[in-house]
Amino acid sequence: MNQKALWNLSYGVYIVSVWDGERPTGCVVNSAMQITAEPATVAISVHHDNYTNGCIEKTGRFAITVLSEKTEPSIIGTFGFQTGKEINKFDSVKYDLKNDMPIVKDGCAYLVCEVINKMETSTHTVFLGKVLDADFISDEEPMTYSYYHKVIKGKSPKNAPTYIGVENETEENKLKEKRAKYVCSICGYEYTGDIPFEDLPEDYVCPVCGQPKSVFVKKE
Repeated sequence: MNQKALWNLSYGVYIVSVWDGERPTGCVVNSAMQITAEPATVAISVHHDNYTNGCIEKTGRFAITVLSEKTEPSIIGTFGFQTGKEINKFDSVKYDLKNDMPIVKDGCAYLVCEVINKMETSTHTVFLGKVLDADFISDEEPMTYSYYHKVIKGKSPKNAPTYIGVENETEENKLKEKRAKYVCSICGYEYTGDIPFEDLPEDYVCPVCGQPKSVFVKKE
């Protein structure tokens, strides 16, 4: 089975934010959808291992920031490849408060929701939320999951519903480009620029997670 065919379903890239006591935290999700129009309700899927999952359980509220094609990729790195257990993610990301919920400024729309139901799967919780507030942040185009993969060249975090491990890569992809390549050991971003990786300046950082050149590993 070619699991990449599932990427043709409609996905976006979103930051789900929540309060952890007095500090804001959150994570990246790609599964968020409108369920009903009146009253307006949406559903999100959050992995059991994501720290954000437990915070939503405790508070009964969550917010969604819809990321745009112009969103700084390092935001995805911060919220998608690091855990709120260890860092304060919003320390490096500008945000506003909307209806008392933290909203990432670098997006194109936001929703604030109250949890009204949930469903458990083997790996994820699907939270159903009543929309309390929603508005545009900018007029930029929303980032699709396809855009994230094909243009930004980003990878899926292990907790993403669409994560595909190396063991599931097709033989065709495994055989492609046997030449040396450099991959970020933190988020999986593969450098494909015209300048040889070795010739990049020492202050080069991963465009997705913002980690330094030194974390990249050479792969044949």
